[in-house]
Amino acid sequence: MTQKTVLNETHRALGAKMVDFGGWDMPINYGSQIEEHHAVRRDAGMFDVSHMTVVDLRGARVREFLRQLVANSVDKLKVSGKALYTCMLNADGGVIDDLIVYYLSEEFFRLVVNAATRDKDLAWITAQAQPFGVTVTERPELAMIAVQGPNARAKALGLFSPDTRAKAEKIGKFAACEGDGLFIARTGYTGEDGFEIVVPQEQAIDLWNKLQAAGVAPAGLGARDTLRLEAGMNLYGQDMDDTVSPYEAGLAWTVALDAGRAFTGRAVLEAQKANGAPRQMIGIVMDDKGVLRHGQRVVTANGDGEILSGTFSPTLGKAIAFARVPAGDPGALSVDIRGKLVPVRAVKYPFVRDGKPQEGV
Repeated sequence: MTQKTVLNETHRALGAKMVDFGGWDMPINYGSQIEEHHAVRRDAGMFDVSHMTVVDLRGARVREFLRQLVANSVDKLKVSGKALYTCMLNADGGVIDDLIVYYLSEEFFRLVVNAATRDKDLAWITAQAQPFGVTVTERPELAMIAVQGPNARAKALGLFSPDTRAKAEKIGKFAACEGDGLFIARTGYTGEDGFEIVVPQEQAIDLWNKLQAAGVAPAGLGARDTLRLEAGMNLYGQDMDDTVSPYEAGLAWTVALDAGRAFTGRAVLEAQKANGAPRQMIGIVMDDKGVLRHGQRVVTANGDGEILSGTFSPTLGKAIAFARVPAGDPGALSVDIRGKLVPVRAVKYPFVRDGKPQEGV
């Protein structure tokens, strides 16, 4: 059965076009996806991300448990509220999911995991937690609204009480604070500054309406996808899955091979770091007219690869994509579009940073 967030009727009242997204009835846009994209890049937009799963971990050995569970090092988290982006791996080094870990106390960490992987994530985390005596609690009573854009924080801060506003103004990127019954994290999936606000369901509609009244534009999952790809951010299930290692997904920066930490999948990653991963993820730009789409064949000097995420970039005015190709210098690149090989360029991503095209894109 399709699930609905607490904001479902609010989206429909705003004229949203609704689609099935990982079993959830979610807004793809409220009219113009491109206008929603530009609103986030230029001002402030908001997304209902209540389909994401909040999981609380509690116990005396929770840090020890997380040292084993994820590939990045939770020992980087020393100050309450600090967050870490990481991957949770299987024994073969494949990505079960990518997630954010928040450190709240030595006996309390919070995870935010992807909606489409909820069931397998909860089963995996619960099974792995048992030997450590860690309690795993899903928080379905919480909703989440992402407020993103160069003016997003200022518009959101004006809605908080003075005490909460003072705390939220001070948090750095990839950190969180609590106040007014909210969990306010300075994180996001757009490449812009802003907050992801975890809110009790009964307060979510009121918060959404107040944000809209403050000039924050509702935006759907369509704009969220073009924004995150421009920002060089992976989508689970499209750019990586449990057959792809972080090294093959352009996420080497999320792997910490710190001494004495036997996290799941480490042996495979150590071998790939020493010998090189067989595949790599690259950014691609197509200067000709056309659209790059998932599954298209990419021809390189070392053999064929494929387009992972591909879209028209509203900021750049051209098609961009991630592609997974054989390791090594790919040489001249082309993409098979309906039987015609169209030249493309390999570029470093993110494609857009701080609202502006990156050099060479």
